[in-house]
Amino acid sequence: MTEINNVATEIAKLVRQYTREVAEECEAAKQEVSKKLASDLKRDSPEKTGDYSKGWTVKKGKGRKPALVHNKTDYQLTHLLEHGHAKRNGGRVAPKVHIRPNEEKAVKEFEKRIKGAIKQ
Repeated sequence: MTEINNVATEIAKLVRQYTREVAEECEAAKQEVSKKLASDLKRDSPEKTGDYSKGWTVKKGKGRKPALVHNKTDYQLTHLLEHGHAKRNGGRVAPKVHIRPNEEKAVKEFEKRIKGAIKQ
C-alpha cells in the first residue's frame, strides 16, 4: 500500500513542477512578446513629428493580468490613424494601418510560444 501512496505523491509532485514551468514560460512569453510588439509599433508607426511613434509602451500585467501595449502620449490618434478620418473641410484621410498587422504577428508568436511550453 505504501508503494501506491509513493507513486501518487510522485505524480502530484511532477504535475506541480510541470504546471510551475508552464506558468513561468507563459509569463516570460507575455513579457517578451509585448516588448517586441511595442518596438514593432514604434518602427511601423507613421511619423510626422515622431511623438506618436515614441509613445508606444508596455504596462506589465502581474499574475494572470495581460500585459498592455498602448500609446502613452498620443492615444487619441491610434484609432484615427488606423482607420482614417474625415477632414475638416470635407473628404477623408486615408488610413495608415500599422497596429493590426503587428498585433496579428504578436498573437501568432505568443500562441506558438505557449504551445511550445505546453509540449515540453
